[in-house]
Amino acid sequence: MPPEPKTPLTCQDAIGLLVDFLDQTLGDRLVAELERHLADCAPCRAYLKTYRKTRDLTARAAPADMPAELRTRLRDFLRDRVLRGDI
Repeated sequence: MPPEPKTPLTCQDAIGLLVDFLDQTLGDRLVAELERHLADCAPCRAYLKTYRKTRDLTARAAPADMPAELRTRLRDFLRDRVLRGDI
């Protein structure tokens, strides 16, 4: 859970809290501060609306199988990166 803010939330702060807000894992004080920010900030309300819609759409999307060739190429790529120490 994010720390409690000491000053009014900025838009960047508010956007950073949206996942926890939608997952209902914020404390009451942070929820109140975020809701206060959203009440006065049309761009953040629009961002929240878009973010909610995106989460809803992706939750309803059917999972897709990765083609075997792509899975092999990805595995080889990641293995090579790990062996080189890049990952």
